[in-house]
Amino acid sequence: MITREELIEIGRYNKAHGVAGEISATIDVDVEVLKGLSCLVSDMDGIYVPFYVISCRPKSQETVLLTIDGIASEKEAAMLVNRDIYALKREYRQESEDADADGYPLDFFIGFELQDNDGTRVGEITDVDEQTENAIFIVEHDGEELMVPANDDLIVEFDLDTKVMVMDLPQGILDLNQS
Repeated sequence: MITREELIEIGRYNKAHGVAGEISATIDVDVEVLKGLSCLVSDMDGIYVPFYVISCRPKSQETVLLTIDGIASEKEAAMLVNRDIYALKREYRQESEDADADGYPLDFFIGFELQDNDGTRVGEITDVDEQTENAIFIVEHDGEELMVPANDDLIVEFDLDTKVMVMDLPQGILDLNQS
């Protein structure tokens, strides 16, 4: 049985496309990474169910058209509309590492410990706010939430095994979070 802890969210199904069961989806990953996954997973009434992609073709930079094994009509495709799309973390890591080490969506880092470049522990990344022009990591630090820019230029390194991210934080940036 697949559990939520084994998954990473990579997109969302949009709407049925045509009458043959094809469905559009907005994805946060490169199409080549998507094609390398054995399956896509969605929550179907509390159970994480794998769906096997037969074909995937780009519609726009963020949207793809998917043909899924066992989905052969517009009505069958409609059961996936507005559902989140997940990948198995173990497969996603491998595909992303093969494609581009920086290809992870920001929410992949939720649960990572954030450290400053000097080794100081900042806290745990608990959320990502992508509602603004510049994405922000929400970091739990001594019972308070800190906001740290989720900027690639600030990320020095991250370790997938230990779940630690090291950032070169500008001096005083953590002080901006204090009221």
